[in-house]
Amino acid sequence: MNERSKTNILIVDDESSIREVLQRTLEASGFVCGSACDVENALDMMSGTDYGLVLSDIMMPGRTGVELLQEIKQRFPDTAVIMVSAVSDVQTAINAMKQGAYDYVTKPFNILEVTMSVERALEKRSLLITNREYREHLEQKVEEQTDEIRATFLGAVKSLAEALEAKDPYTNGHSKRVTEVTVALAAEAGLSALHLDRIRLAGLVHDIGKIGIPEQILHKPDKLTDAEYEMIKEHSVIGQKILRPIIRDQEVLRIVRNHHERYDGSGYPDGISGDAIPECVRLIAVADTYDAMTSNRPYRKALTPEIARELILKGSGTQFDPQVVELFLATEAKLPFCPLSGAPREKPRI
Repeated sequence: MNERSKTNILIVDDESSIREVLQRTLEASGFVCGSACDVENALDMMSGTDYGLVLSDIMMPGRTGVELLQEIKQRFPDTAVIMVSAVSDVQTAINAMKQGAYDYVTKPFNILEVTMSVERALEKRSLLITNREYREHLEQKVEEQTDEIRATFLGAVKSLAEALEAKDPYTNGHSKRVTEVTVALAAEAGLSALHLDRIRLAGLVHDIGKIGIPEQILHKPDKLTDAEYEMIKEHSVIGQKILRPIIRDQEVLRIVRNHHERYDGSGYPDGISGDAIPECVRLIAVADTYDAMTSNRPYRKALTPEIARELILKGSGTQFDPQVVELFLATEAKLPFCPLSGAPREKPRI
């Protein structure tokens, strides 16, 4: 089957004799043709058949060929259009070309001219479609390669975060525990699967910015000086900067940046408060603090779960969202890494 026999051409003219002449001419050249007597008839036919080209008269009863051209450009952008005009309508045909028509032919027809115009229009259409598909394919390949590079770098960052924790007996496994507790809290709160995925990613890398903090400060057994504490506070911003080139989800980056914000606005780095703090951040703040309190640190022994629970309750409304605290205490018996006993209270809605 040759290319012409694969191409459907629609001839639109209110004069049946014109339609018949054009149809015979084009079918003799190997094209497959259909015909319509007006704009509405043509649009109906185009809705059910893929036409590569439309030959349309300009002046017809009812809607004009120019109006048909506008409809085709909007609804069937891959269809080429050639206008058919009387000699007196040439200027109208030229104006139609400015609106997207490929060419125009005049009545009475020069059969060779019509065939050549159709062939040129279809060749241009084919070239435009081929170029577009090539660009789309190229863009897709670039996107796939970019995603692959991002995934590789993100995997490396996760591995680096785990390696940094593994070197420190005080924080070994911290990010994993925080992630699992926060995911469990988020699931209890009814957050979407998208939010859970964001938490899984952000939780594992939320402390990656500590790579930029000197070890002697991170592991200092004594109380930090004001200057040292200010350096520690930079880790959330550093983490966001590290991850920004490889993570496109802005909510994940916000979790990393804002996981030390406090409900009363006294946290860092932005000092945001209340509902201005993303819900995922309000959840991770409780899990992060609980795990930190129940883990050994250079400057103190791990607190008991009971004391940690009391301190979290004490921080309700200041450090933590009160509803998140209620949720944490109500579901503590089901949370991973939370060896707290007692019947859970009724789970609140947040």
